[in-house]
Amino acid sequence: MNYAAFKLSRDSKNRLTLLDEIQQKNHQVLAIRAFPISAPDEGIALVDHQGNELMWIENLQDLPTESRRLIEEELTHRDFMPEIKQINSVSSFITPCIWWVETDRGDTCFTLKGEEAIRRLSLTALLITDQYGIHFLIRDRTKLNHHSAKLLDRFL
Repeated sequence: MNYAAFKLSRDSKNRLTLLDEIQQKNHQVLAIRAFPISAPDEGIALVDHQGNELMWIENLQDLPTESRRLIEEELTHRDFMPEIKQINSVSSFITPCIWWVETDRGDTCFTLKGEEAIRRLSLTALLITDQYGIHFLIRDRTKLNHHSAKLLDRFL
């Protein structure tokens, strides 16, 4: 696709806007990943406040540098999904229970309401949802240390 007819910028309220130079219209947009875990740089939709798709981006790498930077900033704010690197401890093996973990964004704890809050994405990837709906990703459970794997296995 020719992205030259569109320009991304921020408005006075720091919202992402898309200028369609063909129609000479500004649209406030949200960037949404189609596959946030398996292909985070592929399949990005820019949608208006009503959810109408205004632009489809096959790959972020195809965009000019400034547009790519603006979309990556927007996605970082939208897709808050810490990746669990290590499970330090759990309060009990009966849910609800509290997990103390190390993530790529620092140490934290969360409450696991039930085993159904742990969802398999693939043979090795898991998505864990806490009591507030925050998603924690375990990209590859085979790469967890022995202690973490042993704790996790009690819930699977």
